Amino acid sequence: MVRELKKLWVLLSLCALLAVSGSWFGVRAQTQPQVPCYFVFGDSLVDNGNNNAISSLAKANYRPYGIDFPSGPTGRFCNGRTTADVIAQLLGFNNFIPPYAMTRGQDVLKGVNYASAAAGIRDETGQQLGGRISMNGQLRNYQNTVSQIVNILGDENSAADYLSKCIYSVGMGSNDYLNNYFMPQVYSTSRRYTPEQYADVLIQQYSQQLRSLYNYGARKVVLLGVGQIGCSPSELAQFSPNGTACVERINSANQLFNIRLKSLVDNFNNNLAGAKFIYANSYGIFQDLLANPSSFGFRVTNAGCCGVGRNNGQITCLPLQIPCQNRNEYLFWDAFHPTEAANVIIARRSYSAQSSSDTYPIDIRRLAQL
Repeated sequence: MVRELKKLWVLLSLCALLAVSGSWFGVRAQTQPQVPCYFVFGDSLVDNGNNNAISSLAKANYRPYGIDFPSGPTGRFCNGRTTADVIAQLLGFNNFIPPYAMTRGQDVLKGVNYASAAAGIRDETGQQLGGRISMNGQLRNYQNTVSQIVNILGDENSAADYLSKCIYSVGMGSNDYLNNYFMPQVYSTSRRYTPEQYADVLIQQYSQQLRSLYNYGARKVVLLGVGQIGCSPSELAQFSPNGTACVERINSANQLFNIRLKSLVDNFNNNLAGAKFIYANSYGIFQDLLANPSSFGFRVTNAGCCGVGRNNGQITCLPLQIPCQNRNEYLFWDAFHPTEAANVIIARRSYSAQSSSDTYPIDIRRLAQL
């Protein structure tokens, strides 16, 4: 009896050790994700390969992009994971959500990433960079996916019930400022609208697009606010006198949009049956990173880890360029995009809010449970 108890104790100890060491070595147990699928809409912040096969200057399917990603360059505008990748992991998915350009058959049931670099709420946004899939284009691709899901599940009611349990994240608007409003040599919007008027125009169109998403089954929707574009190396290189102070007129315009976006959450939740929209405050989370960089492990906040020119902000990473070695100490990977280290923090705080201002009215973790 004593010998059998000793065997049992050794067995239990070994199981406990394996459970702990699994987390040490990055081995995850095969568990069911918290939601059946995760759909991603957005721009280069979460594009994971949709622009690879289109005629566009907005591409990142070459080194040093993906230098810290398991499979190397994929089209992600980052050294490693995007916020969408980290959120997918936090939701319990064992694989990253694939790009629309590469998703086939039953795989659509786990979710699809429709994001496209240079895309905006407005169709003309980013046109100087060539091809891109605007929010309207992403919605058309999503509608095609819904048709596939109806065929797979057998009828529209089954598809609607299935989609109502999924998480949707939508992060649009950055390019409508970066590659539209604040590019007066190419676009007329800044001459036609004040910042307040432009925010109204954007939100009006965005509202229609999000209603279309709702009409095609989306119920649990995360709306990601526009970040502090005026603090990106690109804008610092162009407009900051000392290369460090953020460009306030750009950030102020971004905040006008975010204020309206947060109000849109209440509007939808109060007026659309079954709607569960939330707002993720990317702007505020980024503000924390800029205000207290050292507490998050960052040493450089005003320059890209790779790039060209002042602040490494005049051009994005060149093919085969050697980036900085201490990538975890950089807030920005290139002229516009955060490093994986920054993306992890933004994603974690969006998923599980650390302060009441991180998300509204709840965080992604709680949204998944509804």
